[in-house]
Amino acid sequence: MSSDNTRIMIVDDDPAMLRILSAWLAKAGYRVQTFDDSREALASIENDPPDFLITDWEMPYMTGLELCHRVRELKLAQYIYTIFLTVRSTPTEMIEGLEIGADDFLSKPVHQGELLARVRAGARIIDLERQLGLMARTDYLTGLVTQRVFYDALDKEWARVERTNAPLSCVMMDIDFFKKVNDVHGHPAGDAVLRKVADLLRCTSRTSDTPCRYGGEEFCILLPETTEANAAAWADRMRKRLAQATVVAGKNSIQVTASFGVAQRRGDTHRADTLVDQADQALLYAKQSGRNRVARFGSLSDSGAPDEELAGVHALFAGAVAQQVMSPLAGSLREDETVGEAAEFFLRRRVNSACVLRADGQLAGILSEKDLLAAMVSLECWRLPLRDVMKPDVICYDADTPLETIYQFLCRVSIRRVVIVRDGLPVGTISRGTLLRWFRNLVATRGETTVDSASESSPANDSDNAYRRLVEIACLLAAESAELRDRCRNPSEDLVPYLVGQAGRIENLLRGIATYCGPASEARHPAS
Repeated sequence: MSSDNTRIMIVDDDPAMLRILSAWLAKAGYRVQTFDDSREALASIENDPPDFLITDWEMPYMTGLELCHRVRELKLAQYIYTIFLTVRSTPTEMIEGLEIGADDFLSKPVHQGELLARVRAGARIIDLERQLGLMARTDYLTGLVTQRVFYDALDKEWARVERTNAPLSCVMMDIDFFKKVNDVHGHPAGDAVLRKVADLLRCTSRTSDTPCRYGGEEFCILLPETTEANAAAWADRMRKRLAQATVVAGKNSIQVTASFGVAQRRGDTHRADTLVDQADQALLYAKQSGRNRVARFGSLSDSGAPDEELAGVHALFAGAVAQQVMSPLAGSLREDETVGEAAEFFLRRRVNSACVLRADGQLAGILSEKDLLAAMVSLECWRLPLRDVMKPDVICYDADTPLETIYQFLCRVSIRRVVIVRDGLPVGTISRGTLLRWFRNLVATRGETTVDSASESSPANDSDNAYRRLVEIACLLAAESAELRDRCRNPSEDLVPYLVGQAGRIENLLRGIATYCGPASEARHPAS
């Protein structure tokens, strides 16, 4: 810390002391600010904190102790090194000052050489503190801020836009096929790519924007005062610049692309982290749609269908929410479990996918049989932890989400299923098959099932079709119940895993019956 960039505030009700100290420090090259009123000094510190505070102990209105205590309570962007000027020198008084937040003491009368030496010692401590703070706030490789600093900035910006209702957008960015860069060219080349992306982000971002390295090859950018359309335009410019750039790493010349997801704060976006999650969902759509493109969260639910068709869709899904249709979880896995344990789980419970949870019960990812097969390249892979083979990108919807929202999403992406959560914990899944089963039951309930071309549809035929399907479900339910009874009479080691899976299958059948007994059925066959 050079003296000409160091700002020192002196607070003392003695004008002579203010003149002497400020003259000494100014001569040494420090930028000095003086106050004879501690209340005015505190207000100045709140608005523009200095590097050093040199304050007298005994002052009217507010003592040096109280001033120091109030300063330590402030949430300032930087640490203020505080030196007390005092004639008090007993151990008790010094302990009181240190406990309240003092860093050093100068006994009156003050010696010029001692004053400057103590300021230089404090400057070394400030330098070290700021270096450590910079390391904690910035990513060591790219120089961008960390995810923690990003969320601090997001929380502050969120509080501001809630008052002003100004637009606020977020962009999630992922380098396409980054693992291949590391595998083919080596990790130093991958590091060079990350640094290049960070440089481009700094060049294309405004001073009010907050770009951060979110993790791995993912970046997140907060764009205040920006609509989703403008954020998407910014992301597309960044996408084109990156696609045209060449990264030189040793003898290698590497070109990469990236996918972007964009989301804007809307009236129904009630939490700051929801905005980031929506941008992440849009990013996943961009990746699943072919990569090297920009996707907007707001357009994921836009079907582009004619108004009359949209009206039909709205009527079809009216009142239906995720928890009414989802397939309940038949169990879950932990991310520290192994590939071998997951394979045993799938075989015993007769499932082909499962949610993977962290130690705190939150969703970490999803695992399928395909993921396990891809991991089976050697016998040693049997002991790999699931965090290394699962898919961490999982689209989640709350249990109260309208079913139409999930339907529109699954119609537009190659993702086969989404996870349904309640209070942050996974409780079920909805796949395309889940929606097809629900729709089939709904059609049968409303008497719209296909009939033989030689016959004509009639109310009697409609009722017969619905009741025939009810009989089919009842027979399947009876068969599952009989199997459950037999397994319980002859228990085996895998009884508990079997019961979990069997309970899920029975619940699905009961949901099928409930469909026929719901509002649509009552409308079709009103009580006389």
